[in-house]
Amino acid sequence: MLQFQPPGFGQHVIRTSLGVMAYYTPTSAPWRTGNEQEPYPPLIFLHSLGGGSSAYEWSKVYPAFAPAFRVIAPDLIGWGQSTHPVRDYQIDDYLLMLTELIEGTGSKPATVVASSLTAGITLRLATQRPDLFQQLYLVCPSGYGDFGSDYSRGIAAQLAGIPGLDRLLYGAGAANETAVRSFLQQFLFAERSRITDEMVAAYVASAQQLNAEYAALASLKGNLCFDLALYMETLTVPTVMLWGDKAWFSTLKTGQRLSKLNPRPIKAFHTIPNSGVLPHLETPELVIGLLQSHLRYHQEPETD
Repeated sequence: MLQFQPPGFGQHVIRTSLGVMAYYTPTSAPWRTGNEQEPYPPLIFLHSLGGGSSAYEWSKVYPAFAPAFRVIAPDLIGWGQSTHPVRDYQIDDYLLMLTELIEGTGSKPATVVASSLTAGITLRLATQRPDLFQQLYLVCPSGYGDFGSDYSRGIAAQLAGIPGLDRLLYGAGAANETAVRSFLQQFLFAERSRITDEMVAAYVASAQQLNAEYAALASLKGNLCFDLALYMETLTVPTVMLWGDKAWFSTLKTGQRLSKLNPRPIKAFHTIPNSGVLPHLETPELVIGLLQSHLRYHQEPETD
């Protein structure tokens, strides 16, 4: 949402098959003066798919890249201030919207930074459409069904699949300040002292958008789960993985196991100490430093 964006970032939109997608990009001082001559290379940041998620999730990281890149940070369809269609979201919906985002913003081939389940879906798309991507930087990528695990059989997924009860669960567990703060503390962050009032407010504002429950409940029910391990061997796009050592939903051990399935395209695997599944929100300075080191390397011209 625009009110939670850093100074100098404005909101643009593109039309997709599923509706209007809002995204945030540098538009004014201190990043842009209007006199720039050289086009900036695009750099896309994709948020995860938990209740209240939005582009805000990456907002402590992407301003560091605004001087050198055309940052594109969308609220994916069903989240934040983008269109919230009433539908039973499936993986194909996200494969389609990511494809249309990259093509619609003129970012092909794209350098993409993504987290969690969205990172897993992005990797899956990269195995199907490698032409869309130049590089991937993935934080705790997962399909939440990795190596045969089945999230959809868990009690949370089963309860979320009961009509009527699902809306009550969403209202009580995701769409209010107490629930958001508790969820961040128990499941997403390693250190609860790092959670700010602004973070809670941003998640609540996204979660309370009209029809926001449809996208969130699709994720909670397990509609979007798949075994990411099945796609690793066909990955060819250069990829860097970052993993919070205290990530709860998809553990560091799982990440290391995934990366070893196809080490050729995995250019680096970084463990973020004392961080959960959202190190870019919890310890953004570490994520910024790691991303800068890799992006600088790829931008530097080769020498003999």
